[in-house]
Amino acid sequence: MTHRRALAGWSLALALLGAACTGPASVSSRGPAALAQPCPDGALVCTEASPGRLALIADGQPAALHADASDDAGVLRAVRNLQSDLGRVAGGSVALELEALPSSGPAVIVGTLGQSALVDRLVAEGKVDTTGVSGRWEAFVQQTVEAPFPGVDRALVIAGSDRRGTIFGVYDLAEAMGVSPWHYWADVPVQPQAALYVSPGRRVERPAVRYRGIFLNDEEPALGTWARETYGGLNAAFYEDVFDLILRLKGNYLWPAMWGKSIYDDDPAAPELAHEMGVVLGTSHHEPLSRAHVEWERYGDGAWNYETNADALQAFWRTGIERMGDNESLVTVGMRGDGDEAMSEGTAIDLLETIVADQRDIIADVTGQPAEETPQVWALYKEVQDYYDQGMEVPDDVTLLFADDNWGNIRRLPDPDAAPRAGGYGVYYHFDYVGAPRSYKWINKTQIERVWEQMHMAYEHGAREIWVVNVGDLKPMEYPISFFLDYAWDPDAWPAERLPEYPRQWAVKQFGEAHADEIGRLLQTYTRFNSRRTAELLTPTTYSLTGYREAERVVDDYNALLTDAERVGEQLPAAHQDAYFQLVLHPIVASANISELYATVGLNRLYGAQGRAATNALADRARQLFERDDAIDAQYHALGGGKWNHMMSQVRIGYTSWNDPPEDVMPEVETVRLGDAAEMGVAVEGSSGWWPEADAEAVLPELSPYGPDDVYVEVFNRGTAPFRYTVETGADWLTASEPAGEVDQQTRIYLSADWDAAPDGRQRVPVTITGAGRTVTVQVPVFNPSPAGITGFVESNGFVSIEAPHFDRAVVGDEISWQVIPGLGRTLSAVTPMPTTADAQTPGGDSPHLAYRIYVHEAGEVEVAATFSPSFDTQGPDGLRYAVSFDDAPPQTLVMHDEGSMLPDVYHADWSRMVSDNAQTSTSTHVLDTPGEHVLRFWMVDPGVVLQKLVVATDDLPPSYLGPPESPRVPGPTAAR
Repeated sequence: MTHRRALAGWSLALALLGAACTGPASVSSRGPAALAQPCPDGALVCTEASPGRLALIADGQPAALHADASDDAGVLRAVRNLQSDLGRVAGGSVALELEALPSSGPAVIVGTLGQSALVDRLVAEGKVDTTGVSGRWEAFVQQTVEAPFPGVDRALVIAGSDRRGTIFGVYDLAEAMGVSPWHYWADVPVQPQAALYVSPGRRVERPAVRYRGIFLNDEEPALGTWARETYGGLNAAFYEDVFDLILRLKGNYLWPAMWGKSIYDDDPAAPELAHEMGVVLGTSHHEPLSRAHVEWERYGDGAWNYETNADALQAFWRTGIERMGDNESLVTVGMRGDGDEAMSEGTAIDLLETIVADQRDIIADVTGQPAEETPQVWALYKEVQDYYDQGMEVPDDVTLLFADDNWGNIRRLPDPDAAPRAGGYGVYYHFDYVGAPRSYKWINKTQIERVWEQMHMAYEHGAREIWVVNVGDLKPMEYPISFFLDYAWDPDAWPAERLPEYPRQWAVKQFGEAHADEIGRLLQTYTRFNSRRTAELLTPTTYSLTGYREAERVVDDYNALLTDAERVGEQLPAAHQDAYFQLVLHPIVASANISELYATVGLNRLYGAQGRAATNALADRARQLFERDDAIDAQYHALGGGKWNHMMSQVRIGYTSWNDPPEDVMPEVETVRLGDAAEMGVAVEGSSGWWPEADAEAVLPELSPYGPDDVYVEVFNRGTAPFRYTVETGADWLTASEPAGEVDQQTRIYLSADWDAAPDGRQRVPVTITGAGRTVTVQVPVFNPSPAGITGFVESNGFVSIEAPHFDRAVVGDEISWQVIPGLGRTLSAVTPMPTTADAQTPGGDSPHLAYRIYVHEAGEVEVAATFSPSFDTQGPDGLRYAVSFDDAPPQTLVMHDEGSMLPDVYHADWSRMVSDNAQTSTSTHVLDTPGEHVLRFWMVDPGVVLQKLVVATDDLPPSYLGPPESPRVPGPTAAR
């Protein structure tokens, strides 16, 4: 255990009572411990009185707050905020005393060790235990103390090891009282309480990652326009609310907005406020020595080129360090080309090393102390990582900030066996990005499960000094921001098994217990749907219009989720409506709408090519959906009387390159001119053709008891006059859902089999469709195998499809296990070997692998397609390896990456496809000598491989985005051999 959360021992009396309490609360041995009753489930605060609990609010009367006027200004600000928060919860005023000692009633005492006489006195008297706090970074203790001062029966003492430790202890209490960190930024209401009690005992917390922060970026036109309208600009007033949010989320670090902005130059009060409140300021990866990029445009002299203009650049950077003064800062060093571009072709590693050495000389000269006394960070972003890989030397005290590929996939991490560095390592991560293959700035598409997997790997590899995430406009990334900072604070609190609990707990903090289960499911599901492909990358044919009913399933799933979200919203109190719309309903309704828009345009174009009468109605529907997108924005912008006007203004429809168009562009739709006479056309599931026009035979996908329940044909009109049709099947046991009827525009007819009556084996059954003077015959392949001996995942329609966590057996190694990551991936969940720092394995024998039992109907060659999360080989350029085999055959070792997918650059189509799809698929070919049961084995070779899905293809499969839906699984023996 590396964390950070220390618990005092339970009292003997409590142990004898059999009480169990998970989490950080524990019972102090001081006072009447034998009677002390912690709050249920380890909660810091609860609503019921019980022995030993401190009355934070009793009969509507709040406890008084006490602090030392000589404490840090940021601490005193946090205490005053607590005063306001407690007042809102209690519905009345709260006393705050900064001078006199507490003399009556329950009290809340706040102070920093060494800066608060109140707290130091209690420590000296042995009433407050600072074990695990004193001398630590940002640690705090919350401890109930009996009779701390004469006349005071009980107090809650919040003591921090330093100023931010105290601040975090204060805001931790505020959140436990029911004040969400998002109370301003997402309008989360405060629920008034007539009574609140603090659990007895002692609770210690401290962070796992030293610097934990966010980067406001790509902030135009949404956040920037909103801030100008709300605050007059991104000024100190704006940043005050940003700093407050960061601290309430237990973050401590900010890269401020920099699109044409400079926090230092635009409003010098803002960086001073950051220091006062306790937020560490930095600048982005390409803004050295605390100078914003735009400042070179404003004040720079000559070219941004160190080879030709070193003197001007040094003077420019010197001003940044002088201006920084004594404010707590993390100084970015290094240099990229002008405008966040790579440096000029041929730039030598030696030059970058010289630049950093000169920058450190400036730091030392201005601060009057060795450079290593000033915290510094060098971002190994894009091409800078390549320089590092080639041997670029970095001073030991400088934090190396590894980066993802801008799409949430970490490129490089330190060797777990590497010698420790004084500056340590960090990670720069993305929830938002402007660049190739397509910018994504509009809506949350990030799964917290993916954040967990990547940042868990980073933490285990020793990247624990800095975690900073690009959050774009801040809104609407509230949910993943919360997780990112919560996980940075305490990774041990969130093992993979507990990930499904996080959305529920987050829902409780925003909306209360009543609907938390449902809201948690909504959060987890919409982020899985959105993660499949960003809205900006969607096209009318992203999801197959013909294979596996994929496009309509995706639209139906979104709309079903929307129905659930609307139902939950209707049950929430009026006070929660604005917050619910922002945090839950909006990302669902907006994403469902844009998904349906593109699918509708795709169908419209398909129908247009077939001359269907329904073509024009779909064009109208697409236009309605496009207009509805604007209406959804307007609804968001009208919340709170227009509080969030402009916040959803990022363009998302109509991209044709990496960069966004100036405004959303309606996709082109088809219209047709129809004749007066009726004209029948027939389309079959799985094909874009139509009959009788097509030359090929009309053949449906195979019907099987191990496949979908039915297949369909569509009878459509190519004219304006309606017509009658009939459907006749060539077997009594094959039935049509609508064997006769009238077609105005089109109708879908489902064909299904009575398997008790259907003959064994394979046959083709003709289905004859007649209407408007035409006859079309469609062939229905039917396969009814004998069920004897069939077990495992059963082949149908040429494939066996398996979700990764549905293995029959997981074979582990001496130090290696298999971890299911619930909810991760495009379709269900993922599986990965642990630990992430394990050595590579040689596949075969009893080495770690997953076994899946399958059943195929014929012998022959098969192709196995393994779908992975788009992870990188963080230890080198070779790509991540895995192995596949069947039964007892030797494993085939494969590399999951295509040649260019390890090279994140606009020119590498393999990488662009991988991140666009948010998945990487790799295939292998095998021969199965016999029909029947086989065991598919997926072998670990390298750690870091995250498996989502396996598809065994026995025939050519139709194109699809998500792959075939999972095959049915017939129970059999409990473990694969």
